[in-house]
Amino acid sequence: MTMAVASVVVRLVPLTFLFLTIVAAAAPATGTAHFLGISYGTLGDDLPAPHRALELARSAGAAAVRFYDSNATLLAAAASSGLGFVPGVPNELLISLAASQRAADAWVASTLLPFRRNPRFSYLFVGNEVLSDPTAKSRWSRLVPAMVNLRRALQRYGMRRVKVSTTLGMDALVGQNVFPPSAGEFRPDIVDVAVRPLLAFLERTGSYLFVDTYTYFTWSANHTIVPLTYALLEPSPAPGYQYHDPATGLSYTNLLDHMLDAVVAAMCRAGHCGVRLALAETGWPNAGDLDQFGANVRNAATYNRNVARHLASGAGTPRRPGMRMPAFVFALFNEDLKGGTGTERHWGLFYPNGSAVYEVDLSGRRPAASYPPLPPATNDEPYPGKLWCVVRTDRRGEIANETAVKEQVAAACADEAALCDPVRPGGECHLPDTVAAHASYVFSAHWNRFSKQYGGWCYFRGLAVETTVDPSEPFLRLPLFSAS
Repeated sequence: MTMAVASVVVRLVPLTFLFLTIVAAAAPATGTAHFLGISYGTLGDDLPAPHRALELARSAGAAAVRFYDSNATLLAAAASSGLGFVPGVPNELLISLAASQRAADAWVASTLLPFRRNPRFSYLFVGNEVLSDPTAKSRWSRLVPAMVNLRRALQRYGMRRVKVSTTLGMDALVGQNVFPPSAGEFRPDIVDVAVRPLLAFLERTGSYLFVDTYTYFTWSANHTIVPLTYALLEPSPAPGYQYHDPATGLSYTNLLDHMLDAVVAAMCRAGHCGVRLALAETGWPNAGDLDQFGANVRNAATYNRNVARHLASGAGTPRRPGMRMPAFVFALFNEDLKGGTGTERHWGLFYPNGSAVYEVDLSGRRPAASYPPLPPATNDEPYPGKLWCVVRTDRRGEIANETAVKEQVAAACADEAALCDPVRPGGECHLPDTVAAHASYVFSAHWNRFSKQYGGWCYFRGLAVETTVDPSEPFLRLPLFSAS
């Protein structure tokens, strides 16, 4: 999941002032059957057994499950569940699979051969957001060769029906810019080395480009000019808003179509307008940190219900009307072992104990009026006050693991040594000389220094937490972080 989103200037036009122009789609509508599945991540404590998890997916109306690896236990459970299932090839295997057809054959034989005759196994994802990782550029040029070798192996073992693809984050676009949609363009550092070969492969094999598209991140980065209703696929209050793309004459009523058409524009710029598009991930967080406004149960339920209805309608997007696509909502569970910001651990339809975070029908058939009332949204606006990032303690004010906290303090100090000078011996904030006091100072200082620069977060391997209460003690003045 790619989170960092550039803030951009958009032009929102009142509905009553729009002149709607019909233009040809960039690619013909497909006759592919629509389905909406769910991503099944496993980074959580005490998650239900696979068979129970798949029962929960079915209860939510999911037609398929997508995995991030090819765990034999999970795949076997999915194969007998009646759901479609999509295995994943881990990123770290790409180089070896690209280098050797024999390695690809062996991987398919050992991992996927038991499902050769299962008609619900029809997609294989090779890597996950490979082109989003600048620290692993060696994999970029190896992505398509790995896909080619794996496709040959699938054919060799009688699985010609399986479409091979990969997933791209929206950061594959220059500046993640989707305003206007027609401006979409793939980054120059990936377009020749990976994207054009990828699109050529997908076009040649009749597969899809699967993208991870989160309106939440684009809206939150542009919340002063993009209405929340536009991001949630909700009707806007009168007089209503649409986004008008001056280059194409097309108008948009929701941000999901808007973002998908930006990818279509980028594919066309790369010379492959005909590649089919699909959703590998979409969704909305049901909770988050104090500075992650808009992350709440009401918005998450509203978004996923609207997405299900929209995709089931077969309306497509303005640039590709009538487009029907495979799609997956993220995610089945809230996963408490994931790192990063609070939203990372709160995308699930279910809690780990199996209870629903909210009701949703991913088939898109349930009438909106039949759902029970949702709790009010209390954080749709940015938090207006000051925030601190402090060490996490128990009810008695004690740290559970001082060794781990010291390691995180040392790592933070390594990023910029001067940040930690005030808590060193002789420093103005050395007292009180406790692990908790020093850690809270360093965590808050590091968060304040780096959060805006590269998306740093108040997490520190789960050892820190945001607070609105000034934790300063005598002789210890914590750096402030303004959420606004």
